[in-house]
Formats: sequence, structure tokens, C-alpha cells
Amino acid sequence: MQTNIPNSSFLIPNFVVSSAYKPAGDQPTAIDALSSSIEAGNQYQTLLGVTGSGKTYTMAKVIERTKKPTLIMTHNKTLAAQLYSEFKSFFPNNHVEYFISYYDYYQPEAYLPRQDLFIEKDSSINEELERMRLSTTASLLHHDDVIVIASVSANYGLGSPDDYRSIVQKLTVGEEYNQKALLLRLVDMGYKRNDEFFDRGDFRVNGEVIDIYPAYAEEFAIRVEFFGDEIEAVYEFNSLTGEKEEQVKEVTIYSANQFIVSKEKLALAVKSIEVELDERLKYYQEQDRMVEYNRLKQRTEFDLEMIEGTGMCKGIENYSRHLTGKAPGETPYSMMDYFETMHDDYLVIVDESHVSLPQFRGMYAGDRSRKEVLVDHGFRLPSALDNRPLRFEEYIDKAPHYLFVSATPNELETELSSVVAEQVVRPTGLLDPPIEVIDSTYQVENLHDRMKPVIEKGERVLITVLTKKMAEELSTYYNDLGLKCRHMHSDMDAIERNQTIRSLRLGEFDILIGINLLREGLDLPEVSLVAILDADKEGFLRSKTALVQTAGRAARNANGRVLMYAKKMTDSMKFTIETTGARREKQIAYNKEHGITPKTTLRDLDTDLKVEDAGELYNKRSKMDKMPKAERQQLVKELKAKMLAAAKNLDFEDAARLRDEIAKIKKL
Repeated sequence: MQTNIPNSSFLIPNFVVSSAYKPAGDQPTAIDALSSSIEAGNQYQTLLGVTGSGKTYTMAKVIERTKKPTLIMTHNKTLAAQLYSEFKSFFPNNHVEYFISYYDYYQPEAYLPRQDLFIEKDSSINEELERMRLSTTASLLHHDDVIVIASVSANYGLGSPDDYRSIVQKLTVGEEYNQKALLLRLVDMGYKRNDEFFDRGDFRVNGEVIDIYPAYAEEFAIRVEFFGDEIEAVYEFNSLTGEKEEQVKEVTIYSANQFIVSKEKLALAVKSIEVELDERLKYYQEQDRMVEYNRLKQRTEFDLEMIEGTGMCKGIENYSRHLTGKAPGETPYSMMDYFETMHDDYLVIVDESHVSLPQFRGMYAGDRSRKEVLVDHGFRLPSALDNRPLRFEEYIDKAPHYLFVSATPNELETELSSVVAEQVVRPTGLLDPPIEVIDSTYQVENLHDRMKPVIEKGERVLITVLTKKMAEELSTYYNDLGLKCRHMHSDMDAIERNQTIRSLRLGEFDILIGINLLREGLDLPEVSLVAILDADKEGFLRSKTALVQTAGRAARNANGRVLMYAKKMTDSMKFTIETTGARREKQIAYNKEHGITPKTTLRDLDTDLKVEDAGELYNKRSKMDKMPKAERQQLVKELKAKMLAAAKNLDFEDAARLRDEIAKIKKL
């Protein structure tokens, strides 16, 4: 944590990529085209980059050249974690932040009218992710060179960035502060006094020494030493050992949450909620709906009492419109508003845009449908509808610059974009795999014969099918024939999926069968054969995008090839074959011109990955209920320590796997 940088007017950020690699293949052309388009003021641009072409590196070089604070968004937490790790490596001297949902578990409140069943909101907050979210907003407020890696969470409502920026406390050595007023100010900022157990978001007092543990700090707390009312010294210290680290001349403390509001605004919000409540109660009275009348009156009045007494209530986000002073239907604040407030110009990169943008589009409708039922039946005021994610039309036009990144961009991206930069040639020289179409009458038997020589060479096979039942039955069939095969589907949890993929790479089995899980995000250089069964059954799983993405799983191996089993040639198959063929021709020509021989680049498998501990627990879970409670509690402590260590080392996949295992043990 850096706390000794004073507030200043923002300068042009200095982003510097740290990497042993140099732009190669199509990367130099793509970097120049995209950067020039952004510098020219264009709002939309697209990077069409094939699998394994180094799209992430290109994104980093575009940030370095354009020098714009950047929000990078993707559609799931796993990809966000991978991007965070990579960008921390690319930009070790800049402020790379991580902003995803801080819930380990989240059950939104809902009402089922047919069953007259109300489901209370239930959630479990991950304290480390909450800290990283606070670190994100603090960095945006304090630094120019900020890169934020975010999931869809960035599209959901936040508190007002102006309120967040105004409610800070600056402490300078040599200046006078009334200690009692300072402590009250910290309370107003969301901090709480705790003289016994000092944790994030706490402060403690010992004579003329005040210790503050910023809610966004990772390890260091702040010690402020007074002489009377004058600050004599300010320094950072290790919150665990108490060891003094660095003395500073001044420090700025930021709020303990992003929904903080002043006392004046809180009072106005309470009055506004009361007015809306009166209007809604009058409506129910006129409609003679007394059940809803009494329900809403009781719930809202209780919330108002809590807000007036403590400044907080359960589900306070449902009153966000009143707290932020927004008008009904007005666009709520989101992460992009923090960029707008703190910086004049910024860039939004949408990774895997062919999946991310449709997901962003669907968020609003699902959220609205659930809340309309709650509002109609008196569980919430109509203003709860304004606690929502951005509508797609709000999102897509909000930022000054967008960069869409995908191997298969949709028509929307290409139609919007001033520049579509193609990154087809890989720095490794690897080619898009050749595709062979085979009659599907005897596809299972034919594939069996095709796989055997691949397996004999020590390479792996991916098979994609249309149903879970077929994945299970095909796996059983091939195992009965003496092959080593497993299947993977959406019913498996994260631990089991990660273990399965790792086992495939280790050679514990040779063939992995799946449905839709084999498209994005699988980096398996050991796989040289991808088989697509029933490729002519057009639909979501056999669309143009799906087939191109699936074929790309074989592009990380020099011997990669794709088998499509079908009875007819569909438009999607034809598009995939033509697209892959054209890319392959360009790649071969480039390699020939530059004397490059394609060679499989094997990604090192982390032999120190702590899978054995949790994996052994997973396999022996049937015995866990017989373990004494004290032993289970000790086990949870040990796994939690490993989880925190993994998160600190940016190994978020391992941390998530350990977290899931801890949750399962706790259920016992």
C-alpha cells in the first residue's frame, strides 16, 4: 500500500510493459492499428485474434502506447483471475487492481407468488475480495496509472464517486487535529473502534497514538502519533508484527465502503424514502390490497429505523436511488463512473467479447423480472428497481473508447468498430489445425481408430458431444475398449473440473469428453486432436462461433487437427473450414517467408500446485462426517491459510478451489 502520494491534478499516466517478449507475427500491425484508432478519438475498435496469438500481450502494448487508465472486463471470474495475474506481471510498476463480486455465495431475495414463498437474501462475503474492491476505488482516486480487471460486477450499481471522493481524511505531520473530532470522522467514514482485535476497517486508541487499518490495505496499517493536538509522526507498520516500515509526511485515508454518504445526504434520503412509502401505501389502500400495504409498511419502517440509528440496514442497496440522489429511471453509478470522475479519458477492453457482450445484455432483464415481483407484492418500494445493472445501451455508449477482443467477434463488434485488427499469425509459428469432415454413420468406431495413433505418441484428445448422457456413455464405452477416458460437464464443481484438466495434462488419462466446457479458456498444448461429433446438428453448440472456438483447442500443438463428423455440410461448418483454411494459408506463408518451423510450446505444469491436500480431502469426503469436529475445524484453519497464501501469490484458481473445499467441510 502506498499512502505517501499526495493528491494532485492528474497527469498523463506512464504505463510501461515489463516483458522479455517483443511484438511478433501480426502483433506489431495490430498494436499500431488499434492504438492509432484510439489516439484518433474513435470510440470502438476490435482485435480479432486467433487462439494462441498473444492477444493479452497486444492489449498490454495498446495500454502502454495510448497511456489511458483502463477497465478490462470479462464474463467470468476464472478468466478475470487469469488476466489479473498476467497484467500484474506485465505492469509491475503500475497500479493493477481486481474488481469482481465479493460474494463467495449469494442468494438474492425473491418471491414466488404461486407458492406464496418469500426467499430472504443470503450471502457470504469474501473479505479479501472486498478489500481488493476498496483498493480499486482508492487507486482510481489517487493514481493515474490504473488498470482494473473486472467481471460483470463492474456493471452493477455503486455509491456516488463524488461522495466517495469527498469523504476522505488527510493527515499531515505538523498540523493540528482535534483527536475526538478525528475519531468521529473515522466513524462517519465507516471505520469502527476495536481496541482488542485490530482488523481491516478498524481503528484503536492508546493514549496519544491512533492506529488505523485502512479497509483497502493488504498488510500495512497507519500509526498516527500526537503531541497534544499536533501530529508528531505518521508511519506505516506491519499489522501482524507491529514492525515499523516507513515514515511519511502525510497520508490520506479513504472510506471503508463505496456506499458511504454524508449525514446530510442520509437525512435527505430518509425523507425521500418516507415520501415514496406514503405514495405507495396510498396506492395499495386505493387498490384494497391490505396484505401488501401492511407488508411494505412494516418492512420499510423497520429499515428506516435502522438507517436513522446506524446508517445501515439489511438490503440498503435497494434504497440506492435515494442515497445517491438519482432521479427515477436514471442510470445508476457503476465502476465506469469512477473512471469518468477521476479521469478525463479512459479505455474499456472487453475480453472474449463474443460471450461477454451478450451476457452484459442479458443482465438487466433478469434482474428487473425478479424485482418487479417483489415490488408488486409489497416486499420492496418501486425505487428498488433502480438498484440495477446497466442496460446494454447504457453500457455500450458510456466509455470514450472500447476495444473488443475475441477470436470470433459478433456482427455487433465489427459493425461498430472503426478498425478491426486481425491477429492471425502466431509468434510461435503454430498453424490453425487442418479440418477433416467424416461421415457420422459410424463416428464412434471411426474415432476410436483415429485416436489410437495419437495416444501412442503421448498426445491428448478432446471430444465434444451434444448431451451429458452421451458424454457419460461414450466415456464408459471407450474405457471398456481399453482406452483411458473421462467426461466433464456442468454438474461438476470447480474443484473436480480443475482436477480433471490437470489429470489430463499429467497423462493420467488420454481422452476428455465434454459438451460446452471445451470452448473458451482451456489452454492445453498437449491436445493434438479435437473431434466434434454430430457437427451438422446446428444450434448454439454447433454455431459458427462455437465451431471456430472448439477447433481452436487444437491450435496449441504443432500436430493439431480437427475431425468433424457429419452427414451434411452446414453453413457453420463451411464458415469454420473456410475461415480456418484462410488463416492457415496466411500463417504458412508468413512462416515460409521468415524461416519459422512451428513447434509446440508446452506450458509448464505447476508441480508444486497444492492439489494433493484438497484433492485427497475431496476423494475422502465420505469419511469427513466421521472426523471429530475439532479436527475438522483445525483442517479448515490450515486450508484457509493455504487459500490466503495462494491468493497472495496471485494463484486465484488454486485459492478458489481451496475456498470451495473449505465451504464443503463447513457444511458438515
